[in-house]
Amino acid sequence: MSTKKKTSRFDDLIDAARSRQQRDDLPSVDSGKLDVKSKSTDPNYIRTTVYLPKQLHKRMKAAALSQDKQMSDVIAELVEQWLLNQQS
Repeated sequence: MSTKKKTSRFDDLIDAARSRQQRDDLPSVDSGKLDVKSKSTDPNYIRTTVYLPKQLHKRMKAAALSQDKQMSDVIAELVEQWLLNQQS
């Protein structure tokens, strides 16, 4: 019998928000670079939802990580390429 307490979706969201707040509250390290906004706070970005098959998501995440890229950057590149092809 498992003693692990089941959590609700709401609890998971609260935990994620707290984690994000802790991450955002970390002191910045002065590395001589300009302070870069995160995409979640940058007004030039909009959040969207994309549904992918689990295995495709897993492969994409691994590939993006191996190239030190964010998955949103990979998707943005692919959408740009797709839009350019639509103009042809």
